[in-house]
Amino acid sequence: QVQLVESGGGLVQAGGSLRVSCAASRLTFSTYAVGWFRQAPGKEREFVGAISRIGETVYADSVKGRFTIARDNAKNTAYLQMNTLKPEDTAIYYCAARVTLLAPTTSRQYNYWGQGTQVTVSS
Repeated sequence: QVQLVESGGGLVQAGGSLRVSCAASRLTFSTYAVGWFRQAPGKEREFVGAISRIGETVYADSVKGRFTIARDNAKNTAYLQMNTLKPEDTAIYYCAARVTLLAPTTSRQYNYWGQGTQVTVSS
């Protein structure tokens, strides 16, 4: 059973930074694309960004220039570096994975999901 575990969430002041990690196990990580999504209270889950298995990235307009996704295949881990955080970035952040050449941008394209990690940005 593929397992994805997010970590690194927490409470940060507006303008601050956080790095969230997604540790994968029981899969050949280098063949998977990894996507990041978030869900705020009362809102639908939304796409944040994704990284293909060869490191190509794509971002939502709302985070472009502030968030960066990276991966370390040797560690079976993907990262979401979040800078210049805003209160509207407050949400549960999820990573997801799928075997594909692309970097999918919709949740239905992903097979496996982590349990999520809370990120709270105070004003």
